[in-house]
Amino acid sequence: MRGRLPILLAATLLSACAKKDAPACDIPADLPRPMLEGPSIDEPRRILPIGGYTLAVSWTPEYCVNRASSPQDRIRCGAEKPFGFTLHGLWPDGEGAQWPQYCTPTRLVPEPVIRAHLCSTPSPQLIQHEWEKHGTCMAKTPADYFRRSGALFAELRFPEMEQYRGRTMKAAEFQKLFADANPGMAPDQMRLNIGKTGWLEEVWLCLDKGFHRRACPAHQGGALPEQVVRIR
Repeated sequence: MRGRLPILLAATLLSACAKKDAPACDIPADLPRPMLEGPSIDEPRRILPIGGYTLAVSWTPEYCVNRASSPQDRIRCGAEKPFGFTLHGLWPDGEGAQWPQYCTPTRLVPEPVIRAHLCSTPSPQLIQHEWEKHGTCMAKTPADYFRRSGALFAELRFPEMEQYRGRTMKAAEFQKLFADANPGMAPDQMRLNIGKTGWLEEVWLCLDKGFHRRACPAHQGGALPEQVVRIR
């Protein structure tokens, strides 16, 4: 079993990076070492029933504004071939407005698991954060958690973003563009996370308990349909 692990991780990596519109993937030999985070006063441990899930994908050109010099962001923001959409994470939602988080004390994510998922989530610290805050509430091991989130991300297709960069549009227009790129997806199955100055930051996709797409609950918020969205 121990000898099979590198083979399985390599297969996961190739699957995540083989899709047509996969993010750029140039994994350095030496990775920044992540740090344990854990719950805090501002981010306490919460054990709550799971009512569904959110798959969050980040628009990296917006995230990386003024972050390229950060050591923890050098893979994501300093790549020779810039990333487009990347996987932020898979989050368990609660049955109401609050959600479970930091459910079980844990250790650092093993480096082979980090390497297997850097194509999708190009930040060792973010991978560590997602496992601690969200993954511990829904999976027994980091490998199980990232296998699930990576598979959901690999299924996504994205609009041809180059033709929209520098443009503005209404949130409802962008949601339709994103949904049209994914057969069977409806605009109301996603929320847009827009920054204070109007730039698109993330797309949040709503999933039911079986990880199938669903209309987003009203209490989860997101950009209003008529809100103007700017694309970096």
